[in-house]
Amino acid sequence: MREDNIVGVDIGGTFTDFVSYDATTGKIENWKNLTTPANPIDGVLEGLSNIESMATVNKIRLGTTIATNALLTRKGAKVAYVTTNGFKDVPFIQRGDRRSHYDITWIKTKAFVSRADCYEVAERISALGEVVLPLDELSVRKVAQAIRNDGTIEAIAVCTLFSYVNPQHEDRIAQILAEELPDIPISSSFHVLPKWKEYDRASTTIADAFLKPIVQESFARIKTCLDDLGIGDKVGVIKSNGGESSIWGAAATPVQMALSGPTGAVVATRTVAELTGIKNLVVFDMGGTSTDCATVVNGQENITTDFEIEWGIPIQVPMIDVHTIGAGGGSLAWIDKGGLLRMGPQSATSVPGPACYGRGGLEATVTDANVVLGRINPDFFLGGRMKLDASAAHRAVARIADKLNMAVDEAAMAMLQIANNNMLGALRTVLLQRGLDPRDFTLLSSGGAGPVHICDLLEISGIPQGLVPNYPGQFSAFGFIMTNARVDKQRTIQQVSTRFDALAVDEAMTHLVSSAVSELTEQGYVDNIHVQRSIEARYLGQNHGLELPVDEASIDTESAARLWQKFHEIHQARFGFSTPGETIELVTIKAVAIASCEKPHIATLALAEKSAKANSSRKVRYEGGWIDTPVYERETLLQNHVITGPAIIEESASVTILRPDQQIRVNEYGYMLVTAKSAEGK
Repeated sequence: MREDNIVGVDIGGTFTDFVSYDATTGKIENWKNLTTPANPIDGVLEGLSNIESMATVNKIRLGTTIATNALLTRKGAKVAYVTTNGFKDVPFIQRGDRRSHYDITWIKTKAFVSRADCYEVAERISALGEVVLPLDELSVRKVAQAIRNDGTIEAIAVCTLFSYVNPQHEDRIAQILAEELPDIPISSSFHVLPKWKEYDRASTTIADAFLKPIVQESFARIKTCLDDLGIGDKVGVIKSNGGESSIWGAAATPVQMALSGPTGAVVATRTVAELTGIKNLVVFDMGGTSTDCATVVNGQENITTDFEIEWGIPIQVPMIDVHTIGAGGGSLAWIDKGGLLRMGPQSATSVPGPACYGRGGLEATVTDANVVLGRINPDFFLGGRMKLDASAAHRAVARIADKLNMAVDEAAMAMLQIANNNMLGALRTVLLQRGLDPRDFTLLSSGGAGPVHICDLLEISGIPQGLVPNYPGQFSAFGFIMTNARVDKQRTIQQVSTRFDALAVDEAMTHLVSSAVSELTEQGYVDNIHVQRSIEARYLGQNHGLELPVDEASIDTESAARLWQKFHEIHQARFGFSTPGETIELVTIKAVAIASCEKPHIATLALAEKSAKANSSRKVRYEGGWIDTPVYERETLLQNHVITGPAIIEESASVTILRPDQQIRVNEYGYMLVTAKSAEGK
């Protein structure tokens, strides 16, 4: 699929970001405007008006927080849950564990369905897939009648016992409900998550149904608006796995959109790894509302199914492993009951925004603190397209300073230090808590606020170097234009190495691959498709599995023996021991179909012939006090330019604050590598 002119659009909590690539000229452009929370498509249309002719656009890739926000705010559909007789309490029993073992005030997280809206039907499939009790179709029609009489149900989730082994009954239940209730969307667990563990499968299916009406309605509205521009058939949306999907393909299983927006920065980070040869990167994407952290290890992002909307509410679809905290440029400063300064997770978002935006906000935010400290130039915000009110920022921070009995600049510094420590905690979560050594990584900053804080985070994180990529303020949108179409499929198939049925596993894997490829082709992706196969396995009796890549196109007795050997090797590398001869249990088979799309060519910069020259200077507050700091324009920097701190490097959508003990070197692609001054020449 040739895509000469591609536009990536990332709808964030504060800003909507745009990156466009014109293959004819090789030019990449980027811009942003404020998000319109009441109707996000308005902000998208405002940004697209910057494009002279929509007729030149071949593809628009859209990352959206529609599903994310609906889950977080619990503003989705009213769901009816239909299951096997005797099992309607599964969504409420949950896993039986507690978030805090000794907190007697702890209350279990509420399910996304009411118990009054749970229904049972007479049927039973065994764990081996055999019919124990035939489906009573009359009981299904009675459930349909009850849902019709209720009159408030907006979506239905169907999840029957052991349907991941044999979906015969579940498929028929969904078929009957569709006949009886044609206007209500239905989610079936076999099509959403055909895996074992009854509660996890039920929770994921309920979440899919919870999202389906709002996502389908929102996508229909987006499609109509873009149809008016003549580009409705050119829109793809980004799923949680970082891959592109057609707009209707995503709407069919909207739970796949749970983390649509944050994945772009990780895809873009993988691109940086490919270009620079820096294989281990940890990205912190700091926007206006939140900070997302993730890793790229050995050049690859981590895909996980271990995700919870809230504690105890899992959704187990494949997604890029992203850890999110409420720390962004709009994070609000507040004083707790003990008189201590706190930052976030509450945010000013885009409405009213930080006090310095001049849109009615009165409370101090991280952005206001940066303005007070001279780190952000109020006359050059968004390249000068948006003027900030420095006086309003000062007044907002002064109110916090008065409560703390501190000078205004001291209070602003304290705000930044607390925000930085919040982000440090997120970095430790994706590194130390996963057995990764920070000293092996490069810290990559993205989001409009990321470069403002990267140098401070390097100082406290133990990470030896940082990297500020091109277009940091629109980095996720850049990732969208660099991604591929992707479909992940998985299915539980319980086998053990001592009684391994190679034919059954091969047939199941073949069906899974065929299903993934078919889903891609149905959405219009027919060229350059390649498939990745894997099996999740563990020693018999273990609770967590390891993923085994399957390189062979088919599985037989000989290839199975190689798989067992590979499992022992991976287990040894991961845990420091292995047990050859121990029985290995296969849990889940997985297939990924990827349709490679055309990628923009990243041009290199000319070599610098003379030293970089500052265009101005201003007073900036560091820990040691106010320092007269040179200001550089990033667009004037060339390959091999070296800047020593203190320094400020400004660009249209962000600014990098270089500490006095650090330096920056510009590489061939224009990326800025941050190291300590003592690292010069290493």
